Amino acid sequence: MTAPGDGATKPADAVTAPGGGAVAVRDRGSATVELAIALPAVVAVLGAVLAVGAAATAHLACADGARAAARQAALGSSDAEVVTVAQHVAGAGAAVTVDRDGVWVRVEVRRSAVGQLGGAGGALTATASATARVEP
Repeated sequence: MTAPGDGATKPADAVTAPGGGAVAVRDRGSATVELAIALPAVVAVLGAVLAVGAAATAHLACADGARAAARQAALGSSDAEVVTVAQHVAGAGAAVTVDRDGVWVRVEVRRSAVGQLGGAGGALTATASATARVEP
């Protein structure tokens, strides 16, 4: 004979779980619902992490392109050559501006930061600039 409270009896609205314990019928499927609610949030966070990573990569490419192009301009190269160097380093879609002011040259490079992912369609733009003294 079993004593009350030893787990031998289960409520009428319970089923046996795979581990052998009793689970109320109203709790069945709750894990599926919780997953369905949490999954979009996890996907959104993953998308944000990927977008930030793409933006950081684009900014570094722009900074490297601006630096290389400013050095090229400081050595006396034409604006067309400077733009070619910047686009080679930063990417073919980069917009390059060259400003010469006496003994100083400033190169600014812009490009889409998230357009590669397709979701934001280039809503973020990475920009970097570099300034160099023109060599005598």
